[in-house]
Amino acid sequence: MKSQTRNTLVKKRGPKGSPGRAREAILAAARSEFGRRGFEGATLRSIAGEAEVDVALVSYYFGSKSELFVASLDLPVNPAELLASILDEGLDGAGERLLGVLLDVWDEPATGTPLIAMMRSVSTQGSLLREFIQHQLVASLADVIEAPDAELRAAAFTSQVLGLVLERYVLGVEPLASASHEEIARLIGPTLQRYLEGED
Repeated sequence: MKSQTRNTLVKKRGPKGSPGRAREAILAAARSEFGRRGFEGATLRSIAGEAEVDVALVSYYFGSKSELFVASLDLPVNPAELLASILDEGLDGAGERLLGVLLDVWDEPATGTPLIAMMRSVSTQGSLLREFIQHQLVASLADVIEAPDAELRAAAFTSQVLGLVLERYVLGVEPLASASHEEIARLIGPTLQRYLEGED
């Protein structure tokens, strides 16, 4: 009996009211804050204030600021986590491994279609995409590149990958659009590897 009484007094964690509305309000506020303040300037507290919810609710739904940022872009996969998992295997051959995974993700309709839509929305989500590339992708790459110009090399790496994505999947430029994964990896992989290894 006492245990039942004690259990009824324990407050349940989680949102009150409509969970769907609260989550959407947080996402809308995140897009606004990240677009206006950038990734570094926006905070979970400022996003919560914009959404008019408790800051704990932001963490409840999305965890970290990075996870919220990815969610605000409505990506089917987290490119930063994908990149980290590849780099964890070591730099040797990382360029070709990354290309293989990237091509698989973009060629799969369930994941590729939303990513293509994101690339086509650069004119409306440009600031968000810039922040994501700079603070998630470039920063992660720069941490593993052992060279004085690590950040520049990391930015060149992402420019190569994004250029490939734009021409192959968004614009459909031939013969790149119909080239096999093996052909692309053989052609572009060594260039990506050179950026990663810090070689001239």
